[in-house]
Amino acid sequence: MTTIIKQDDLITSVKDALQFISYYHPQDFIQAMSRAYDREENKAAKDAIAQILINSRMCAEGHRPICQDTGIVNVFVEVGMDVKFDLTMGLDDAINEGVRQGYLENSNILRASVLADPAFGRKNTKDNTPAVIYHKLVPGNKVDITVAAKGGGSENKSKLAMLNPSDSIVDWVLKTVPTMGAGWCPPGMLGIGIGGTAEKAMMLAKEALMEELDMDELLRRGPQSKLEELRIEIFEKVNALGIGAQGLGGLTTVLDIKIKDYPCHAAGKPVGMIPNCAATRHAHFTLDGSGVANIIAPSLSDYPEVTWDSSTSKSVDLDNLTQEEMNQWQPGDTLLLNGTIYTGRDAAHKRMVDMLNNGEELPVDLKGKFIYYVGPVDPVGDEVVGPAGPTTATRMDKFTRQVLEATGLYGMIGKADRGPAAVEAIKDNKATYLMAVGGAAYLVSKAIREAEVVAFADLGMEAIYKFVVKDMPVSVAVDVNGTSIHATAPKIWQAKIGKIPVTDAIKQVVKEVYTEEEIKAYNTFLSTPEGKSINRKSTDTMLKIQTAIERIAQETMQNSDYEKEILKIIEPLTKH
Repeated sequence: MTTIIKQDDLITSVKDALQFISYYHPQDFIQAMSRAYDREENKAAKDAIAQILINSRMCAEGHRPICQDTGIVNVFVEVGMDVKFDLTMGLDDAINEGVRQGYLENSNILRASVLADPAFGRKNTKDNTPAVIYHKLVPGNKVDITVAAKGGGSENKSKLAMLNPSDSIVDWVLKTVPTMGAGWCPPGMLGIGIGGTAEKAMMLAKEALMEELDMDELLRRGPQSKLEELRIEIFEKVNALGIGAQGLGGLTTVLDIKIKDYPCHAAGKPVGMIPNCAATRHAHFTLDGSGVANIIAPSLSDYPEVTWDSSTSKSVDLDNLTQEEMNQWQPGDTLLLNGTIYTGRDAAHKRMVDMLNNGEELPVDLKGKFIYYVGPVDPVGDEVVGPAGPTTATRMDKFTRQVLEATGLYGMIGKADRGPAAVEAIKDNKATYLMAVGGAAYLVSKAIREAEVVAFADLGMEAIYKFVVKDMPVSVAVDVNGTSIHATAPKIWQAKIGKIPVTDAIKQVVKEVYTEEEIKAYNTFLSTPEGKSINRKSTDTMLKIQTAIERIAQETMQNSDYEKEILKIIEPLTKH
């Protein structure tokens, strides 16, 4: 029997689905994140997960976006062969009309992030079209559609490898995940596609991300196939890396591993891997000719009761901040920012650097200020600004040194880790990098009390804003000495989880940045009675030791007695 699908039903269903996923996490994701929160032992990571869960509930209640990056739309369409479309336009055009209407909905405007002419002009299409659409013709008389909004931070971490037939998939994943940094906003999930050709493997990986999270159930009942055994092995070993929520170190880096496979050529083994971030957003609906699809919203009772304790955070007056005060901040310190910050991300940084190179004066005075890497959502109603969470900081790494040295900027606020060149620039300029939690955009926006575009208005969401904030929560990720919590904490938690000894994990960190003499002195210290008496199960203690070594490396002369200096500074810590 032929089913007729009307144009308005298709367009409205796509529009409604995109609005729906902008403010509702899938229920299985909320449950998995809640379990991760309950299990987490690292306070910094637990606080980050708490902010993600609180933000999720706020968005569900307020019908505002979970993340300021409302994504590029992916649509998977399975068309039954007994379906007839009543359309005045092409199928893709109708879907894109649904995208346009969904992103321009007045009650919940979503950020337009799609750029036309990607290699050259890179002009925003203003309505987030076109979507990336995949079609499949199947038996039946219905149309099944899955819509997803994929954020740039996680999509940019996608990986493809054309492995040899004898190569280990597990080894490749474990080698690759640490190179992805924390810009994909863990904890999330990894979609893995195995087989086919290069593009098929990536397609399988993306499709796998649309599946329900069921790792806890799988662990309870046990694997029933080789693929399920592989899912469990990768899940356990990736979490054993200790990367943790937002890269802060901890027990949960991934909530699930999803794998799809397909036959491939005998000469190879294509493997694609795509992460989904803490702003996982997708929904499925069916059109059967009866009208607009209805997607059932989760109940607020499905959300866990989570609180975030900011009582131990330091309040910072940004408008009167001094270098001396900033020098006291330590990696991992939580701060509540008050005062003026400026925004600026990729396009604004490129324009600022071009102006500096041409000897032009910048439109804003950044001396003694902080730049927040963000492209906010437009406000609705009485909002000052829409959801305004951080974007991935590493994209600004290549601009960091020049901007710091030319402007007297105190520091930056962004998402996840910084690369070696940026950390070195921060250290050389006695600046600071602060981290806001990715996936908590609506929560962060409530700390913004004033917002005004002050430069580059033509860049849209990438314009420079002046924000006045009150109690904006951040953590010190890189201090004035160049110590990065993203470099130290995951290795310590990797050791705590138990795959390698704590001392070996610390040595890995030390080996990356210290001279042979310094490493020798540190190893000597670990073999002394004082070194052996350290509470090796205390992450705080190990981080303090790492910080002490950082200080020694900067303060001692080349011919100093490193062992004596290490013992003098670290000895009090052995009492813990």
